[in-house]
Amino acid sequence: MLKLGFVSAILADFGFEHVIDFAAENGFSCVEMMCWPADNADARRYAGVTHVDANRVLTDDAYAKYILYYAKQKNVFISALGYYPNPLDPDTEKAEYYREHLKTLIRAAAKVGVPVVNTFIGRDPAKNTTDNLKTYAEVWPGIVKIAEENNVKIGIENCPMFFSNDEWPGGKNLATTPAIWDKMFAIIPSPVLGINYDPSHLVWQMMDHIKPIYDYKDRLHHIHLKDAKVYADKLNRVGIMANPLEYHSPKLPGLGDVNWRAFFAALTDVRYRGPVCIEVEDKAYEGSIEDVQAAILTSRNYLRQYLA
Repeated sequence: MLKLGFVSAILADFGFEHVIDFAAENGFSCVEMMCWPADNADARRYAGVTHVDANRVLTDDAYAKYILYYAKQKNVFISALGYYPNPLDPDTEKAEYYREHLKTLIRAAAKVGVPVVNTFIGRDPAKNTTDNLKTYAEVWPGIVKIAEENNVKIGIENCPMFFSNDEWPGGKNLATTPAIWDKMFAIIPSPVLGINYDPSHLVWQMMDHIKPIYDYKDRLHHIHLKDAKVYADKLNRVGIMANPLEYHSPKLPGLGDVNWRAFFAALTDVRYRGPVCIEVEDKAYEGSIEDVQAAILTSRNYLRQYLA
């Protein structure tokens, strides 16, 4: 049935082996491994984490075999390789760098037998949806073609990436709503392109976070388990056009407004059999490594009621 894991970004201060060991020792089946370039300078919260060096996977056969062997030895599988930059960045040099590393990840995933690469579509925050879709239509067919050639799926997380003033007004990820997903999939109908679905982002956008599971059941390539709490008193003061963090906060599963019973009922209804990975971004659990570990395990304990 469903395989419970977590996103490795929360264990940024530790190496690959520690992440796998932690998963094995605490009853997790899988981990989404972060694969930012080893020499990157991205200081965004939870970005810039490298637990698997994708470039090295492609150039060092012994390293690639070690990654496979170590995870298998611990009975933990890698659910996806994760990398979340802005491939449609208005800075064309940056955008090209991001896209090239994304292609490297796809090839690395194929080499080590990981079925999915998770990422963002990207977006120019200053441009509207229509204009961003035009750029998407120019850029993304080439990336998807490489995924097709390597038999690797691409899971696009539906996070708007509008949480700081530099991401205003449109955010840095185009793939935020079902209406936009439909346009994306019409432009690129390939089944390798799908969604890394996170229900929390629809919650704070005041949208139905259950219906998309039914409507996009064939595009669910990966699942993130994160909650969100909308604070009505704050929303009533600032309105929906404010920076979203002014009226909501990411929370551990069970501590926000996601209807987890309906969520898991929907996943079972559509016969989803892939990984479900806890993504921790709850600031209440960032004070120490003990807090971080408690966040992962508290989430696990809550979610076990819905899992075998």
